[in-house]
Amino acid sequence: MAVHYCGLCRRTSFSGRRHLYSAAHRRRLREALGRLQEEVAAARAAAAAAGDGDGGGAVRRYDPAEHERRVWCLCCGRGVRRDGRRGGLALPQAGLLQHLAGPEHRRETARFWRENRAEAALRERFLVPAEEYERFARALERALAAHQRREEERIRQMAAGIREAERRQRETVQAALQLQTEAELCAGPSVCSPAAGPERDSSHDAEQPGPSGVQTGPDLNWMESGQALTFIGHQETEGRGNVHTGAKPPWLTEEEEEDGSKQQIGPSYEEFLKQREKQKLRKLPAERVGANFDHTSQTGDSWLPSFGRVWNHGRRWQSRHQFRTESGEKKKKR
Repeated sequence: MAVHYCGLCRRTSFSGRRHLYSAAHRRRLREALGRLQEEVAAARAAAAAAGDGDGGGAVRRYDPAEHERRVWCLCCGRGVRRDGRRGGLALPQAGLLQHLAGPEHRRETARFWRENRAEAALRERFLVPAEEYERFARALERALAAHQRREEERIRQMAAGIREAERRQRETVQAALQLQTEAELCAGPSVCSPAAGPERDSSHDAEQPGPSGVQTGPDLNWMESGQALTFIGHQETEGRGNVHTGAKPPWLTEEEEEDGSKQQIGPSYEEFLKQREKQKLRKLPAERVGANFDHTSQTGDSWLPSFGRVWNHGRRWQSRHQFRTESGEKKKKR
């Protein structure tokens, strides 16, 4: 009796190869080939789209969660990676097409069709001709070159934008330094002449007082009539200047006292030590012995240091004397 094992159905048949013609085997074979045929059709459609169009969809950014998928090849009996990879780019369907066009897949497909008695007319649907794969490879190379040109153009545009931003920044800094230099030159007793440009209203210039005739307030000509702000007067700086005239900010200057000594910021080191000792004493119980020691009591030099009585009042020897007196009275009463 011949024994036959079917790898597709995963069962052993004792009736020889008659199992291959059974309805159950034919149904499983048709379902398995249908799943593989869907994957092959999707791969060949992607190859046709890459060859007909500009190849923009043939190259994508690589994503491990999406482009690490494998397709089970029923003829070869192993998983095949569906998408290819070129550096940081993914090539959809490139891996599966390369496998379907290879000689190993063609040889294994012939063996599978022979062992499972599949229809011979369906075998070509699971194979990719070499000419078709070569056209797909050429279209893929063109797509990679076009993508590289687009990336280079994008990088050039970004570099141009960065250079333009740096140029504007340098111009802004130079203009600010020029204004600062003019303000320093105009800070003396002489009056600076106005800069060349369109004529300005002399009455408006006269209404803007400041050091050496320089306008220190904002220009309100841009505001409409009836929307003027209330003028509260200019802030006097007592000859020290401000940040608008190029002077050092007050929080960076070292202030001095009238007598010429520098003013110390914050508490001294001795005050810090005293405050730390007070913080330590706050953690101790308030009703401890000696917490409220009476420093006003008079004691001769011959006495030992006293730490106070039990009730934080008087001398310690008085507490001993009072205790003995009270004990003697209690004994007499008994």
